[in-house]
Amino acid sequence: MNQPKSGRDDRPLGESSAIISAGKDHGINQKTISNAALDVIRDLQQAGFTAYLVGGAVRDLLLESVPKDYDIATDATPEQVRSVFRRCRLIGRRFRLAHVFMHGQLIEVATFRGDAADSDEQQIGKQGRILSDNSYGNEQEDALRRDFTANALFYDPLNDNIIDYAGGLDDIKHRRLRLIGDVSTRYREDPVRMLRAVRFAVSKKLHLHPKTAAEIPVLAHLLQNIPSARLFDEFCKLMLTGHAHDTTCMLVKIGLWEQLFPDVQLAVEQDHKLLASQVLIQALRNSDDRVAKGLPVTSGFLLAAMLWQPLQKRLMQLQHQQDNLLLNMQQASDEALFLKPQPVGMPKRVTAMCREIWLLQHRFLRTRGKRARRLLEEQRFRAAYDFLLLRAIEEPELKPLADWWTYVQTLGAKKLDTALREGYSAKSD
Repeated sequence: MNQPKSGRDDRPLGESSAIISAGKDHGINQKTISNAALDVIRDLQQAGFTAYLVGGAVRDLLLESVPKDYDIATDATPEQVRSVFRRCRLIGRRFRLAHVFMHGQLIEVATFRGDAADSDEQQIGKQGRILSDNSYGNEQEDALRRDFTANALFYDPLNDNIIDYAGGLDDIKHRRLRLIGDVSTRYREDPVRMLRAVRFAVSKKLHLHPKTAAEIPVLAHLLQNIPSARLFDEFCKLMLTGHAHDTTCMLVKIGLWEQLFPDVQLAVEQDHKLLASQVLIQALRNSDDRVAKGLPVTSGFLLAAMLWQPLQKRLMQLQHQQDNLLLNMQQASDEALFLKPQPVGMPKRVTAMCREIWLLQHRFLRTRGKRARRLLEEQRFRAAYDFLLLRAIEEPELKPLADWWTYVQTLGAKKLDTALREGYSAKSD
């Protein structure tokens, strides 16, 4: 079995380096753990294998929050896992995972992974990024190859013990997020870890260890080498999970925002107050409020708010060339979304929604007759209307128009017909 390399962790290696924390010390309440996860671990252990709850679930339980999902690590190979469970599906090619279906829930089971630095399993890019890294190992190797100490904890529910190889218990106790091993090396291996550091720090209310934070501004440019589709996946985790405003503030402060949205100029004051357009600020806050209420949020709407600032700058330039707001909006929208590649690769469904929201803003100026009625029937009307309300915060002269569109949505058929005959100007008089 490959031994962990020096530089991954500055603590002594070997089985004796593990800290075992019993139930009376760690305080995890097993009643809060998914019965499906507990049964998968129990079945694996009864079949003679080692199996632990691992990663974010253990971290969240220690932080007294409800885990989003439950992952299990084991010394059983995927084929051996499948032999234990009737409802099990293997996924992946080079590094296979087992998806076990238990009590209507999907539990992911992974074989302990090792450090493949000395084998042909690992491929390193020119700037240190790991391109491929797939090999089996033991539990210690599996723990030390993870990113943060808080994510490197194993929990054995049958013995009610936490196994800690990386000092994660102490870091969680002090609400600290710390990379395992040499910080520069770990960020170079996978620059997305910088975004994950921000996401965990904000969502779990942790503070970054000084060394973990210090290298981020220095290495932020490495995100330019990450596929845009992967950055979009991380964008959704950062912005659509209820912490968009605080996350944006931290991304700006720590020097990562400009790598994701270089055309959107933002700044943060010392008290972490975001300095930006009111459209973006309120969109971020509204998104967080909707998540807190269990309502859906869309990346297309947030993208419209994020790019509204550079879009307006381009519109002002185009207005000097031709006085046609609709044509200028169409051109500026195309430039913002399609003609200039963005670091965060937005799918077509997202950019299409964003463009529709922008183009419908022009149609809010027409408040009479069939055009106004057709606008009310548009699929994206509600999203575009919500965006108009955001614009009215930044442009107070739009508030009477926004109020009129709010008013007509409350009307019955007869009164609506009258309102659409008279239009906004008659109502405002």
